[in-house]
Amino acid sequence: MTGTATTRPDVDAALALLERPLLDLVFEAARVHREHHDPRRVQCSQLLSIKTGGCPEDCTYCSQSAHFDTPAPRAPRMDVDEVLAEARRAKESGADRFCMGAAWREVRDGADFDAVLAMVRGVKDLGLEACVTLGMLDDGQARRLAEAGLDYYNHNLDTGRSHYDAIVSTRTYDDRLATLASVRAAGVRVCCGGILGLGEDRRARAELLAELAALDPQPESVPVNTLVPIEGTPLGGSEPLPWTELVRTVAAARLLMPRSAVRLSAGRSELHDAAQALCFLAGANSIFVGDELLTTPNPDPGTDADLLAALGLEAVRGAR
Repeated sequence: MTGTATTRPDVDAALALLERPLLDLVFEAARVHREHHDPRRVQCSQLLSIKTGGCPEDCTYCSQSAHFDTPAPRAPRMDVDEVLAEARRAKESGADRFCMGAAWREVRDGADFDAVLAMVRGVKDLGLEACVTLGMLDDGQARRLAEAGLDYYNHNLDTGRSHYDAIVSTRTYDDRLATLASVRAAGVRVCCGGILGLGEDRRARAELLAELAALDPQPESVPVNTLVPIEGTPLGGSEPLPWTELVRTVAAARLLMPRSAVRLSAGRSELHDAAQALCFLAGANSIFVGDELLTTPNPDPGTDADLLAALGLEAVRGAR
């Protein structure tokens, strides 16, 4: 079925990439990146939480889970006009894609979903690409999003299949793949990646990469997040992931998915400039801009502009 892993994920091949000498791996990934992308251009998206907190899922990393007592606020779904005002500000700040996230387990038909459809139409009318992440959905809901003009649906696999049950129990790995299949069947592009630093080993990271690479077609956008430990969650006391593992994962993702956009996502605030530079060299070509990613911090826009300028990189302006 389109949108699911139609070939057996080659975990051993992905692991072999992750275990190569780091600079050799980065060199090869940089070569492949330049074959398929303009290495000077970085696509910029902005993400807004349109409904915050109270999620019934028990993802052990998440500040918005109702299962944990965290500092994250709870807020009902925003009004359409409020969201579109934020989208206008995002466009003025240089974003070309506006992403909207709701802390739901799944999409439910009704007033909330109708409002999201209106948000998508409004974002498109502003000349921006539109992306949403709303949890699980079915074929009919995916079609309605496509008819509203949605460009991307984000639905991450989070981690490798062998480590998944240690991270979440309220949704299965195959549930996630079924949602991706519905998105693909509706003709919407897929944004799908994972989170590093959830206590997984390198083989579990290889499983994640292999599963993503086996999707047919491969995701157009692959966000690579690193855990931002949140007080009150089971992973709140986690040790930081070595930055070299992030660079390895970005490089391996570029080699396995040469045409995908590889996005440096959550965790960039804790990442030093040199590590980000190596990630861009290894094939990362998309970032989130703005002060916040849902409920976690993001680098100051001025800091991002300074870094891109120092590296000779250009932020993509205007929807394509």
